[in-house]
Amino acid sequence: MNLKNKINKLLEIPQEIYSNVPKIIITGFDEMIIENFKGILEYEDYFVRVNTHIGIININGFELKLENMSNDDIKVTGKIESFDIERLE
Repeated sequence: MNLKNKINKLLEIPQEIYSNVPKIIITGFDEMIIENFKGILEYEDYFVRVNTHIGIININGFELKLENMSNDDIKVTGKIESFDIERLE
């Protein structure tokens, strides 16, 4: 573990703050927030593909909408049926 990681652990800083690791927050079946994303690869009302630094997040559902998008996070709303992650490693 390098010095930067040791300091961050000591200060109890969450990993998503000091790295590019995405954080996914799911609220019920109607909302998903993805922090630390790179871009939108594909967007339909039934399918969304979000690029992150560690892989691609595929979201399947109905009436999907992108809301509250900023440089760092995005909110997907609608009837979320499933999601999967394609790891880059």
